[in-house]
Amino acid sequence: MCSHYQTVKDAERHQRYFGCPLPETIRQQLPKDVWPGYPSNIVVRHIDATDTGLTTRQSRLARFGLIPHWASDPDIGRHTFNARAETVSTRPSFRYAWQHAQRCIVPAEAFYEPDWRTGHSVATRIARRDGAPMGLAGLWATWRAPQGEWVQSFTLLTINADEHPLMRRFHRPGVEKRMVVVLPDEDYETWLRAPNHAAAALLQPYPADRLDASPAEPARR
Repeated sequence: MCSHYQTVKDAERHQRYFGCPLPETIRQQLPKDVWPGYPSNIVVRHIDATDTGLTTRQSRLARFGLIPHWASDPDIGRHTFNARAETVSTRPSFRYAWQHAQRCIVPAEAFYEPDWRTGHSVATRIARRDGAPMGLAGLWATWRAPQGEWVQSFTLLTINADEHPLMRRFHRPGVEKRMVVVLPDEDYETWLRAPNHAAAALLQPYPADRLDASPAEPARR
């Protein structure tokens, strides 16, 4: 599970690595550290209605923790911030978003996991070794609040990491190890545009030798 990550707040860095602007109206609302229920930035496929077939990428402000369209309470997002790749197509909270290819890229400088090897939880920051930001695989949804407001939200896809040389270190002993899906840069467009069967093939572990993990002070919420 991943319930804490750092988003990308630098507009130039965002443009360079994710291929679309980070509007100032969104940037100003971004916290550095993101937990479930917090606003964050996602990158989605955008079709320009003025030019049929022209596909671009677009930044959106969305809430971390997917709120399915049928939900009566937005607090469901406190429990839907991660979606298991193995069941994303069948779980009621996620299947509509998956079936309708509502996929997104979640820009992140790093994500955090607890290292329990000492018998105590040690907050650990995990980032790309080359210093580039990560594009995490996500799904987005739109929910209409009782007052009529439309709310965008998203979840992060996770996969089994029991055999991953780095990610198997994290979380409590005896529980299944999971990790978020870090997309290779060259697969961003495929993740946003491909049919579901092709997108599912991208739900693979990121190589351990391309990641760095270091103890970090827990950020304040």
